[in-house]
Amino acid sequence: MRTFLAITAALEFATGLALVAIPSVVSTLLFGAQLDSLVALTVARVGGVALLAIGTACWLARVDGGSRAARGVACAMVIYNAGTVAILAYAGLVLRLSGIGLWPVVLAHAGMTAWCVASLRSRRPLIA
Repeated sequence: MRTFLAITAALEFATGLALVAIPSVVSTLLFGAQLDSLVALTVARVGGVALLAIGTACWLARVDGGSRAARGVACAMVIYNAGTVAILAYAGLVLRLSGIGLWPVVLAHAGMTAWCVASLRSRRPLIA
């Protein structure tokens, strides 16, 4: 679980920074379209700050062993990753929004969901 949380921390923190700094670039990569309103830019940046918070929580939890708090962070990551897969797949399949990065990101989040579930089901301590 330590590796999962460390990798998640790095990826989510980097994505959060990108959403705060250059939200239209991220949007173009994912959906093939720029964010064209101040409301959309603001919502994207708030999402970026949320990803910074997720990254921070994962980074700190990675050394917390088998504690309930670390397991709670991991359970939250299952919800986040599975929800992200559903929302982005819906955007691609139903809304027909698709940029060069959409499907790789969907696959990455699906893989992260499976990895996290497998780690949570393991009887080993979370840092193993």
